[in-house]
Amino acid sequence: MSIPSVAELRTVVHPAGLLDRRSGEHWAGRLYMRRISVRITRVLVGTRITPNQLTYLMILAGIAAGASLMLPGLAGPLVAAVLVQVYLLLDCVDGEVARWRRQTSVTGVYLDRVGHYLSEAALLTGAGLHAAGILDGGRLDGWAYLGVVAALGAILIKSETDLVDGARARAGLPIVNDGAAVPRSAGAASLRRIAASVKFHRLIGAVEASLVLLLAGVADAVRGEGLAFSRAAVAVLAAIALLQTVLHLVSVLLSSRLR
Repeated sequence: MSIPSVAELRTVVHPAGLLDRRSGEHWAGRLYMRRISVRITRVLVGTRITPNQLTYLMILAGIAAGASLMLPGLAGPLVAAVLVQVYLLLDCVDGEVARWRRQTSVTGVYLDRVGHYLSEAALLTGAGLHAAGILDGGRLDGWAYLGVVAALGAILIKSETDLVDGARARAGLPIVNDGAAVPRSAGAASLRRIAASVKFHRLIGAVEASLVLLLAGVADAVRGEGLAFSRAAVAVLAAIALLQTVLHLVSVLLSSRLR
């Protein structure tokens, strides 16, 4: 089996509109990761590895990123940031391999969603454990619990989105289109546009959160005493997660997604 060129791959694995989907394609994918992933995909399409196996590796990388945050000092945030990039790379590659081989499946979509749930929850939980200094003489205190709160918020936000399709399927309705996400009220629609332009909600995503935690870890290392910046980062991430959980639920209820 001949190895396809990068150009040949792109015509299949990067279908028209993929990199332009602001709601579906991560900014890091558009900026750099898709340029890297297609070259990894080029090597993998001739092997026996399956798309679902790549998704399992993605999940492991995401969970490992969260676990690595328990490492004391700058090592935790640094290793976590690297592993999140591996997680993002595999998230791109599994779909590309599936599209090239025409092996897309419901199981693959399901595993992908589960992977995002687990990875983001693990990262935010790990952030709380890092802020508590759990492997550096610390204990399970309020900072650790705050990380769990942030993780729960991240899971609830994704659930609120995914449950729309579940509710519509149970009611015998088709999959909703993107236009239905706009609130029916003009005032609510304006507030949604403002919130979307600020993009503060993205900070609890795996890539963004890992970078925030890395910056906080660097600041703590420079300061040379305590975990003040890491703790502030966890507090901010938890506040964003809680706020976004409420705002997103209100946005769903005020839109046409459930009609």
